[in-house]
Amino acid sequence: MAERSQSENVRVVTTNRRAYHDYFIEQTYEAGLALRGSEIKSIRAGRVNLRDSYARVHRGELWLIGAHISPYPQASTHERYDPRRVRKLLMHRHQINRLAIAQEQKGYTIIPLRMYLKNNRAKVEVGLARGKRVYDKRQAIAEREARRRMQRALARHRGCQ
Repeated sequence: MAERSQSENVRVVTTNRRAYHDYFIEQTYEAGLALRGSEIKSIRAGRVNLRDSYARVHRGELWLIGAHISPYPQASTHERYDPRRVRKLLMHRHQINRLAIAQEQKGYTIIPLRMYLKNNRAKVEVGLARGKRVYDKRQAIAEREARRRMQRALARHRGCQ
């Protein structure tokens, strides 16, 4: 991901923690999000869920599928939208082409990792991901547990002195 300067204001709205559990993330990209009506207000309020969502390249455009952005309660009632509607992701053409080629390979998919506000614009960090097998997940859990045990042992050791 690009380096952030001091003038950029970034606030993470939601993170797809399940993606890190189910996939190996190989590359990440930043994408803009094409929104309608009051969706930006719901995002600012944190009413977003990225679980079970993914992205697809279709006809040269990148689309976010399955992301849930709840309707803003104070919004006008004459313009309602489907909270799970397909939304367009905005990226450079060469990045979309790179993702399209990778998506065609077996075992690769495009997963939204987190949604954040950057200079008051909604952005989605998408990752090119390869699915984990069950034994990979078990291994990751075992490594995490071992790290926790070591931290606890170090904390106990420091407390004895």
